[in-house]
Amino acid sequence: FDLIKVIRLLEDPLTVVKLLRDLTDISQILNICAEKVSDQPQYASVLCEALKLCRFPFLKEKTSDELRYAQDATEFLSNMGTHCTVLFILFLTNSYFTYKSAPPFFVIFSTELQPTSAIYRLQLLERSNLPKTLLLSTAALQNRPSIKLRLLQTLQLLSSSSDTTCTSILGEGGAEMICLHMNEEDQSGQVLICSSEILWNLLESGGRKEAVAQLSSLECVLSLKEALSSAMEIPSQASDLQLRNHLLAIATLIAGNPNCPLVVSPTPLNNNQERCCSAGQLHSQLQSSFVQRNDFELPPQVFREEYVMVNLLQLVKPPKRRPASQIFFGFQEEELQLQALDALSCIAPVMLQDYMSCQGNTRLLLLLDWCVEGQLKTSETSSTFLHTQRCIRILRSVTALEEEAVKQDLCDQGAINQLLGILNLIDAFSGEDDVIAVETMSNIQLILSVLCENDLNRKELFGSEGVEMVVHFLKKGPGKFYSTLGHNKLVISTVESCVVGSCTTEYQFLEKGGASLMLDLLQASPRCIHSIILSTLLDLCNNPNARPQVLSWRDDGGQTAPRVLLQLWRAEEKELGVLRTKHGGIKDPKKPLQTRFQEDSSGLSFPANKPSAAVLETSENLRAKFYLLLYGNAKTAFQNLPTLRVGEVWSEINSELVLEGVKPIGSDERALSSICWTTEDTARRIMEEQSCILKEQEEEEIREEMLFYTEVLTGNSRSSKRPQNLKAEE
Repeated sequence: FDLIKVIRLLEDPLTVVKLLRDLTDISQILNICAEKVSDQPQYASVLCEALKLCRFPFLKEKTSDELRYAQDATEFLSNMGTHCTVLFILFLTNSYFTYKSAPPFFVIFSTELQPTSAIYRLQLLERSNLPKTLLLSTAALQNRPSIKLRLLQTLQLLSSSSDTTCTSILGEGGAEMICLHMNEEDQSGQVLICSSEILWNLLESGGRKEAVAQLSSLECVLSLKEALSSAMEIPSQASDLQLRNHLLAIATLIAGNPNCPLVVSPTPLNNNQERCCSAGQLHSQLQSSFVQRNDFELPPQVFREEYVMVNLLQLVKPPKRRPASQIFFGFQEEELQLQALDALSCIAPVMLQDYMSCQGNTRLLLLLDWCVEGQLKTSETSSTFLHTQRCIRILRSVTALEEEAVKQDLCDQGAINQLLGILNLIDAFSGEDDVIAVETMSNIQLILSVLCENDLNRKELFGSEGVEMVVHFLKKGPGKFYSTLGHNKLVISTVESCVVGSCTTEYQFLEKGGASLMLDLLQASPRCIHSIILSTLLDLCNNPNARPQVLSWRDDGGQTAPRVLLQLWRAEEKELGVLRTKHGGIKDPKKPLQTRFQEDSSGLSFPANKPSAAVLETSENLRAKFYLLLYGNAKTAFQNLPTLRVGEVWSEINSELVLEGVKPIGSDERALSSICWTTEDTARRIMEEQSCILKEQEEEEIREEMLFYTEVLTGNSRSSKRPQNLKAEE
């Protein structure tokens, strides 16, 4: 090679340009210096000065030089990385070398404008092994934080510029290597920031699956935990917040790997030696315990050890009771509080004892007070309304467990009246189709139902305000009740749990026309809701003031309550496939009440521990509720229904004895025959009564028709006589 030209280039790089075609010669000079460094350390300073020249741009004489000398440039960059590694090792073993003598590897990749194109330089870097060499050098620079920082800054720039570079770094285990060394001592704190940026670039551009796999080792998880702890202790500048976000995002991605030991307890829990296992066996114990449901004690124990419940409840304090944060802005605090409330709705039922010991109900009720004082507005963007929604969700989740201690604690703090006030406030300001408002009101009604059920004192606390709320929702009408949003979804359960059973609330409910509203709802409701409405009406009719209201009720067409109940009864029997005539009478005296399901299962034999078709149909029978309601209010002639029902059960017993080939003794056989004959005879007498009723109705219709016909004839005869009388007068 042209040694004179190379020497001149090294002596005065500003006057002698560094062309692409000269890189091979320069590379040979650098190789010679690198070979002599190990035996003659004084060559190190010469090599450093030579490498400093590489910060100057590569120049090309013509466009084709980029393609022609691409391989030479790639090898040159690879050699540079090798030489830098040699110098790093030399600096670590010889203390008289200072940082000023270190190779300027960072400026080699300056983003300033270069005569060669940016795409060309990037392609050279991707083809060379320089990123791999620099990565491997980081492990040797633990005691030189200043040099390591410059190296990490270079890797950060490289990883943010090219997906191919990120892939090559991952191929050398770069994610794991960076993670394991990012917590080394560094006064500036920039090593951790650069390392997190590199990890983020590798996850984003190098292949998330491979990067997560490398970061899922126990050592990396512990390193990440240490980094996150350090990040929470440093001042809250913009860069620090960005660092926390990166670390949290990385931890979230790692948590998605089922093989990651993200939660590991170093000591056995509850002194159970079976839970003390090696790191290789502790694969995401928290995740497996929630997903596979094979360990119900571990997650609460881990949360309890880390004071999760205490910290979450600390976040749900009203803003005026909580000191101003030096870390988050106002909107960030609100968002953090909403996230804490969402977490509590899942954790509180699992850790109910911790929730109660931390006065969780009190904190939530105080937050609800703050929401009401803050002029609660039903809007998806309203902070107070969103806080209210989350608080009600938590109260619903803990009251759904029906623990008496939780219910008593809420009632002692006046939760019933407070929830009623919030419900009325939401209803007053909510729109017709506000999904969040409907959800919150339904949850409040569910909470009230659980609190007041089977407790007379709490029903008294429900009082007139609660009765007015229930009546108000019932008056909205069936159109709203059965809308797709589920308006008033739980109002019937609220009536049954909070009103029925207390004389005071029952009288107030009946004074406001509650029984009539329930009948309106029954007539307009589908079959699936009839059972709960009828059950509530039956319980309500135990009050003597209910019977006059039921009998005086009329629908829009003038129909009475017994008539509507009979129509619903006939519709129910038609749905069940009961044999009836076209007028609704008994068609077969041997099967007066038998449904289609009973007929299909008549040839089957049921085991002793399983209810038969007749017994099962009785327990789920709406016809019995219709009968009780009609018999209790109208006192109509339905006294034969129990006889038919009992006979149906005995007839089924007789059929099963025949199927199983069992012949009863003489007295039992005579008793069974007598019961069956009595049932059939009763059915025949009912058929005769029904025939008489139909005949009387038919005769009544004929009499009315004859009367009408007579009136028509009388009118015609009078009209024909009038003209004759007029002629006679003339």
